[in-house]
Amino acid sequence: MLVVMTRARTGAERYFEDQRKDPEYEREFQAARRRIAQTDAVMRMLDEQRTSLDLSKAELARRAGLRPEAVRRLFSAEGPNPTLATLVALTEALDLELVAEPVPDKLAS
Repeated sequence: MLVVMTRARTGAERYFEDQRKDPEYEREFQAARRRIAQTDAVMRMLDEQRTSLDLSKAELARRAGLRPEAVRRLFSAEGPNPTLATLVALTEALDLELVAEPVPDKLAS
């Protein structure tokens, strides 16, 4: 017999669950989730390239002309939010190119 224990939802969890019933709120929520996921994917890719080049975060910062503590925060913080200028500096320092491409689903619309 499997017993599943559930914890009580907090007031904040109930509030946001109710908010997500509003279609406009849900659209904005999903858009924010996509932006966060894209940022996380870019940061993971940059960190993988950094690792494959055997660069420390401090060395990457030097190559990119950025403060070491800023680079360290970007790669260790949950939910980093780098500026475009920072992303360009990091990609150049990692011998990469930052390219924006159309979203395939949106091409037909």
